[in-house]
Amino acid sequence: MMQVPLTVGSLLERAETFFPKKEVVSRTLSGIHRFTYKEIGRRTRRLASALDTLGVKRGDRVGTLAWNHHRHLEIYFAAPGMGAVLHTINLRLSPEHISYIINHAEDQVLFVDEDILPLVEKVKDSLTTVKAYIIMTDQDKLPATTLEPVYSYERLLEAGDPEQSFLQDINENDPAGMCYTSATTGNPKGVVYSHRGIVLHSYALGLADTTALSEKDICMPVVPMFHVNAWGMPFAATWFGSKQVLPGPMFTPKLLAQLIENEKVTVTAGVPTIWLGLLNELEQNHYDTSSLRSILCGGSAAPMAMIKAFEQKYNIPFLHAYGMTETTPLATISTLKSYQEDIDEEEKLNIRSKQGLLVPGLQMKVIAGDNEVKWDGKEMGELLIKGPWIADEYYKDERTSESFKDGWLYTGDVATVDEEGNVKLVDRTKDLIKSGGEWISSVDLENALMAHEAVFEATVVGVPHPQWQERPIACIVLKDAFKGKVEKQEILDFIAPQFAKWWMPDEILFLDEIPKTSVGKFLKRELRSRLKDYFFEI
Repeated sequence: MMQVPLTVGSLLERAETFFPKKEVVSRTLSGIHRFTYKEIGRRTRRLASALDTLGVKRGDRVGTLAWNHHRHLEIYFAAPGMGAVLHTINLRLSPEHISYIINHAEDQVLFVDEDILPLVEKVKDSLTTVKAYIIMTDQDKLPATTLEPVYSYERLLEAGDPEQSFLQDINENDPAGMCYTSATTGNPKGVVYSHRGIVLHSYALGLADTTALSEKDICMPVVPMFHVNAWGMPFAATWFGSKQVLPGPMFTPKLLAQLIENEKVTVTAGVPTIWLGLLNELEQNHYDTSSLRSILCGGSAAPMAMIKAFEQKYNIPFLHAYGMTETTPLATISTLKSYQEDIDEEEKLNIRSKQGLLVPGLQMKVIAGDNEVKWDGKEMGELLIKGPWIADEYYKDERTSESFKDGWLYTGDVATVDEEGNVKLVDRTKDLIKSGGEWISSVDLENALMAHEAVFEATVVGVPHPQWQERPIACIVLKDAFKGKVEKQEILDFIAPQFAKWWMPDEILFLDEIPKTSVGKFLKRELRSRLKDYFFEI
């Protein structure tokens, strides 16, 4: 067979060649912009040319602090296309972590959205490797800034060569991109993605039994482009010629609903908190969402009640998936097998609420101690994964040895596997609650709580207990219409039939807001810290 390298630049080249008329719809601070893939291609080549002029070389890291829009998409292909490394930076991290990430990656150039300038200015004096700042704005004049040297993105493009070629001699195993984990403890950990890994992951997103992304789709990644490359969707959608809708900065559930209606979005992707917000918006106002063939949800377990509401009330198919920064990220996805199409609706929902089947191309096992668990849906163990788009180390980080052993990624996620091979995440290893020597799954309790009509958000944490080691406490945000009208006993009575008595939360706390991580997951670490003395105080 021919040894033809799999490279990121070739993905855009295909879109330019076969889908030059297809659109990228981009929302920025000034409004909606529309570009064809032909225009995106020429702008991307101009950008690669400009980076070359600025002295960016093979292997240099090119950092981005940007929302989901057309300029960010152009950097996705310009940097890897010239042999550099795309480094998307999570702008929701603390200034200390952002500074650490930029220095650790040794970014040479930073692309910055104009509204993010104050954040970068706050850390600029601690940055040791950045040689140029490129500001992305729709305005003719650059905003005032203390950064230097600064360049205008659009002015650089005007001076760039629209016929610039992407490098053709790139080794497919060379780095094309990198992201850092959002770090629950310590500094964020860097993960480097090869050209080969990104291309193979893009193939996986197009499989009929995963997301089935194709030219016919109108794809709206709500998950940030700085979070595991928006789950790889911009790469795959460009390659397949899908129309893309990029929702830009500071979007709201209302804006997302309007984009779905106006642009006839067919596939969209985001974390559960995004879809809880959209569901709330759909319940309050009418929108035409009939174009949607799939909502892709990952990042943390989706409540069964939310899946049920989307599928049964709004007729929107809901795809539950699982992955990590270390897995590029798609690893499992929940779909029904052909002979399960006629089973009871509640049983279908039970299957669809799991994280699902391993994506073709990957391998997995679930271990407890030295042994693999039975595939009975009951035995729990840590999920291990390997495959061609799974990382094999952290970038220049001694913590590699904790997570990568014997050719496997130890995910830190506790799971069961049923007889059909469906993975169900029980918890993160650190979030399992050990009470009286027995394990309690916070995820199962959260799913049950979320099914109550009054509950908007719910999370459960283990809190130290003088007798039982740990006990579960539930933290709940009520929907506006139910605030002040629901007592904790009603909530406890609602979930009681589903659990053994010792599983039941010892307390229900009503909060105005549940703290969240930079990517929208519940920040259980902060809740545990707030509540660590709860049982000792009472």
